[in-house]
Amino acid sequence: MIEENNLEANENEAVNPETPQEDGQQEEVVTSSGNAFGFERENEDLIWLTQKVNDIRMQFAKYVIGQQEMVELLMAGIFSAGHILLEGVPGVAKTLSSKVLAKALDVDFSRIQFTPDLMPSDVIGTSIFNMNESKFNFKKGPIFSNIVLIDEINRAPAKTQAALFEVMEERQITYDGVEYAMQFPFLVVATQNPVEQEGTYNLPEAQLDRFLFKIKLDYPSQVDETMILQRYKSNIKAPSLDEVMAVINADDVRRVQALVKNIIVEDKLLDYIAAITVKTRNHGKVYLGASPRASLAILKSAKAMAAIKGRDFVTPDDIQFVAPHVLNHRLILTPEAEIEGYATEDVIAEIVKNIEVPR
Repeated sequence: MIEENNLEANENEAVNPETPQEDGQQEEVVTSSGNAFGFERENEDLIWLTQKVNDIRMQFAKYVIGQQEMVELLMAGIFSAGHILLEGVPGVAKTLSSKVLAKALDVDFSRIQFTPDLMPSDVIGTSIFNMNESKFNFKKGPIFSNIVLIDEINRAPAKTQAALFEVMEERQITYDGVEYAMQFPFLVVATQNPVEQEGTYNLPEAQLDRFLFKIKLDYPSQVDETMILQRYKSNIKAPSLDEVMAVINADDVRRVQALVKNIIVEDKLLDYIAAITVKTRNHGKVYLGASPRASLAILKSAKAMAAIKGRDFVTPDDIQFVAPHVLNHRLILTPEAEIEGYATEDVIAEIVKNIEVPR
């Protein structure tokens, strides 16, 4: 009987051999694998970014009630180095949101009110004669800042709007043959009123294409409206931004952009983005479709949204979330579609719905 038990024990040891030496070898393999891929470092960066994103949301919540989608897209814009166009009726916190963003990022902020008599030199700068040195010196304009708010961008004539082409695309201006680079980070947040068109100049397609997002802001809900009244019922002055705390600085923004750059995107998601963009070019209701710049905009903004949500990989949901905001100012509908009452957002939603989602 004792011999039979010993025989069974020996068989079990043969089937499940577990020795201290082999456990050590197994543990060593796992550890070296983790170090080789740098998972610990990536997780630390994502946890740090998630905390910073939550802190920025808290700063916005002090002044902006509702508009959560706009807050997410503003952060995605700064993290993916893209410019943003805000479109909404007066009084829906377009200017206030831009100011809060600049305060939360601890960077320089400037505001340019576009008017019909504004000249390009009022934006980029001009040469002033120096009597002491008997030569002209370049005096930088308000565009030389980190976050530049351009209020009512469609109020200025075409020649002033054209002054933004180079600085928005190449982040530099050329004046009198000399190039002047912008400081990092550089973000243009422009606003326009979709209702009042008298005395305005529509932005050309080349100008609109420079914007990463066009965010359309609607009226707040009744619940949000009541919360706004509750917050400011004892205050008759304009809100002061002294309570906004700086969350990240320029170096942190550079670190976030490096993190966004390394977000993983599978090849099938690249095909998905390409399919959406190509479909805009051969859709029956679209006169002018999206360019490859739109595909790149969807890609980098989806990576930024994935990082904001604490992931190191992009999902189809990220693409579907940013696609309407990337495409709605890049498409021109046919006259027939406009007569039938179709909006650009309707066509984009139809395109995204009819394209198979990668699994």
